[in-house]
Formats: sequence, structure tokens, C-alpha cells
Amino acid sequence: MATEAEILKVLAEERNMRKAAERLFLSQPALSQRLQTIEKDWGAQLFIRSQKGLTATPAGEQVIAYATEMLSKKEEIFETIQSLTTKVNGTLKIACASIVGQNWLPKILKDFVSKYPEAKISLMTGWSSEIVKALYEGEAHVGIVRGQVDWKGEKIHLFRDTLYLVDKELKTIEDVLTTERPFIQFKSDSNYYQEIQQWWQQHFASNPSKQILVDQIEICKQMALDGIGYAILPSITLNDHDGINKIALTNNEQEFGLTRDTWLIGYESSFELRQVEAFVEVVQDHARCLFDYTK
Repeated sequence: MATEAEILKVLAEERNMRKAAERLFLSQPALSQRLQTIEKDWGAQLFIRSQKGLTATPAGEQVIAYATEMLSKKEEIFETIQSLTTKVNGTLKIACASIVGQNWLPKILKDFVSKYPEAKISLMTGWSSEIVKALYEGEAHVGIVRGQVDWKGEKIHLFRDTLYLVDKELKTIEDVLTTERPFIQFKSDSNYYQEIQQWWQQHFASNPSKQILVDQIEICKQMALDGIGYAILPSITLNDHDGINKIALTNNEQEFGLTRDTWLIGYESSFELRQVEAFVEVVQDHARCLFDYTK
């Protein structure tokens, strides 16, 4: 059914009851009745009827202008609503494991902002345990975590990278048994630390003779690159230009590489947001290209 504003706009344009009724798919008596009701509501005569047709009264001109503005505003809002479903707007809140945030996420965000310039990004980084906490507390739409994470919501596997023993001098795992060089470790969540400890205990009868503990993985890597000692680092942090020996950690019993997985997690309701859907698409496009960061 035609609205009051639509009726007034068509009447003002046609200035003829018959033609206006045809455009509005109404009978002339029905249109006349609707106009009488509108004029009664406004408490004023809006059109003068004559043999020449309809002429707006001064009051009618005011109401018609108001009706035209309403219809224009309605169309503008309708287009905005449509754009919200077809364009990517709003803020995308990401919580990301620091190692991924430093080494992989920047290129993802570069592509994302290039494709969706109207979207805003809020990013926090930390340990995987902190990422899960941020999701629980509603501080992020999606999280990127490392290792085995207990999460009951949406969980998408992104990539798997290998763990390497890296050093300027050591060339085999067995060299660890005779070296006096320190083992440089970085603080991490208990999951990662536990994996390294289990691997070490399976391969060696005692702990490293010398150890250095730092608070960031980048410092750990830089110390290894500077020849201070050896470290165990994931391949996401390494490249061919580092000028360092990279020895893949393997499980002696089954001879498979020791790896670490990266996951995209979040609540189902968040994955329904358009900006999150768009981010997931970009992330998965990049993840499909990965198999080993050292290549």
C-alpha cells in the first residue's frame, strides 16, 4: 500500500487524480478518500481541486516538501543498509598470538585494508592463553592461536610449521651433547614450553649445561643469529637469509617432524559478521600458500 508521503509526491507531480491513481494502483474514489484522511490528519487543505486539476495550497507545499524529503531520506537509508550487507564496514577486533602478529599477520592486514578500506581494525597480541581469554571476555571477534588449544567454538586450521634447532656452529642434533654453547629459550605459554621439554627429555638424558632465558622470541632469535648460542624456533620466524644452520626437530621413534599448528578461533556469532567473514577469506587465501616458512 502506498504511504502518505508517496501519495502526496505523486499527486504533486501529476496534478491529476486519475493519473495519480493509475500510478499508485488505486481507484480514484480510494485515492480521494486517502487524500481526505491525510488532509484531516494535517488539519489543513493541501490541494485545491478544479477543472484544470490539482493545485497545492501554501500548506500543501510545505507538507509536500516534507514528504519529498522523507522519501529521499528513506532511499538514502535504504542504500546505506544495503551497503552494510554488500560492503565491509565496522571494526574488526583481532586477538593474535605475538609470534604470528610479528611474522605473518602484517601481510594479511595489508591485503585486508587494501580490499576493504572502509573497515577499521583493532589488534591485540599476546600468548595464546591470553588470546582465548580475550575471546571469552568479548574483547575480540576472532583469535589466532598456536598449538593445542581447548576451544569449543569455531576453529579453523590455518597452517603448520616445523620446529628447528638453529645455531651458527651446530650442524646436527647430536652436537648438542658436546657443545658448551648455551641454550637460549624465550618465555612462552606453558603449552609451547611443555612441547619443547618433552622433546628434550625424549632425546637427551639431562638438561642443557648452560641456559639463557629471555622474555621475547625476537630477542631469542637475534641472539642466535649473533652466534651467542643455539635456540629452538618455529619456521614462521626463519628465512633463507638468516645465515644460520637450521636442523629440523624429529621424533626418533616415528621419524616425523616436530611441528606447531596455528588456528583461527572465535564464536559462531562473530563469524557471521561481514567484516569477520571478509577477514577469514583473506586469511585462508594466505594460509593455502603455506607449508614451510623456510622455503
